[in-house]
Amino acid sequence: MIEVLCEKCVGCGLCVKSCAYEAITITDKLAEINMDKCVLCGACVQDCPFDAIIIRRKEAEKIDKTAFSGIWVYAEQRDGIIAPVVLELLGKARELAEDMDAELSAVLLGHEVGNLTGELIAYGADKVIVVDDPALKHFQDELYAKALAVLIEKHKPAVVLAGATVIGRSFIPRVAIDVHTGLTADCTGLGIDTETGNLQQTRPAFGGNIMATILTPNHRPQMATVRHRVFDPLTRDDSRSGIVVEESIDFDTIEQNTQWLGFEKEKTTLVNLTEANIIVSGGRGLKEAKNFAMLEELAEAVDGAVGASRAAVDAEWIAYAHQVGQTGKTVKPNIYIACGISGAIQHLAGMSSSDYIIAINKDTDAPIFKAADLGIVGDLFEIVPKLAKRIKEIRK
Repeated sequence: MIEVLCEKCVGCGLCVKSCAYEAITITDKLAEINMDKCVLCGACVQDCPFDAIIIRRKEAEKIDKTAFSGIWVYAEQRDGIIAPVVLELLGKARELAEDMDAELSAVLLGHEVGNLTGELIAYGADKVIVVDDPALKHFQDELYAKALAVLIEKHKPAVVLAGATVIGRSFIPRVAIDVHTGLTADCTGLGIDTETGNLQQTRPAFGGNIMATILTPNHRPQMATVRHRVFDPLTRDDSRSGIVVEESIDFDTIEQNTQWLGFEKEKTTLVNLTEANIIVSGGRGLKEAKNFAMLEELAEAVDGAVGASRAAVDAEWIAYAHQVGQTGKTVKPNIYIACGISGAIQHLAGMSSSDYIIAINKDTDAPIFKAADLGIVGDLFEIVPKLAKRIKEIRK
C-alpha cells in the first residue's frame, strides 16, 4: 500500500507532476492519492524531496522450492486431436528437462482421450497425467482451470507450460491465480538457470521495442504460455515408453457461471497463416490496398498464404487475420517473403523463426535486411510481378 505521511508533506506539488496516472491531488496543502488510479509505480516516492510518501510492501511468502520438481506441458486437444503447439512445447521442454535432470510430464484433460497418451510419449513425454471425465468433453474455463489447479497442488511441478492459444490464454491465467503464482504470457523463448532452477521466460515488452527475460524466483510453479511456431517438435519415436497416470476430479463442488451451448467453426476460405509453408507478406511499401492483389498472385504461384505487417492492417488495406507480428500471428514457414516491410521489432517477433527469409525493399538501410537470408534491393512493383510470372512459367 502507498501512504502520505501528513507530518512530512508540505503540499509542494512535485508528486502531482511526477504521477503519469493523474492519481495525486493537493488538498489543503496535503497530497491525496486516488487508489483507483494509482498503480504503485513509485515515481512520486522517488521525486518527493521530503520523504513524505512511502510504499509499504507485504513481505513475500516464502515457499519450499525443493518440494517442487519436474516440467509439465498442458496437452491441449480438441475433438481428440492434439494441438500442434503441444508437440512443439514437448520438444523444448524435453531440452529443459535434460538441463534440469527432471521428469517431463504431459497433462491431458478431456473425455475419451486415453488414445492420445501414446502420441504424447512418442513426442517426448516421460509421463502422461490424464483426467478423463464427461464434464471435460467440451472446453469450459472453470472446469479445466479447477482440474489443472488441483493436479498442480497435488503433484507440485516446478514448471508448467501451455500454448498461447485461444484456450490457453483463456484458462491458464485462472490456474495461476488459483495456485498463487506468476504467469508470463506469449513467450517466444525459454531457458533454464541450472543453478537456481529459475525458468528464463522471454517475450516482447513495451510494445515490442525490447525483448524481456522474466523470472519467477520466489514462487512455484513457474508458468508460461508460448506462441505456436516458436519451437520445433521432436521427431516422433514410437519406441519410447512412458508412464500413464489416471486422476479423477470432483467437479460436483464447482459452481459454474457458464453453460456450454455449442461450437461455431469460423467460416473462411483463408489459408491458415500459422500452417502455411510459404508466406508472402506486404507492408507500408505497398502504398494502397489494391496492390495486395500483386502479392496474392505471387502467393498463389507458390501455393502460399498472404501475410501483412501491422502498418498495412492499421491502414485497412487487408484484414487483421493476415497480420504477422507481436500483435498478430507468430509464423514459422519454410520461406517468408517480406515485400515493402521495413522490419520493426514487433514484426520480426512474429516471423524471425522462419527457415528462410527473403526481403524485397528499396531502402538499403531497412532493418528487415539484417534478418533476411536473401535481400533484394529494388522496386517491389517491378520485382514481385516478374517473380510471380517466372515461377508460373517454371511450374508449367
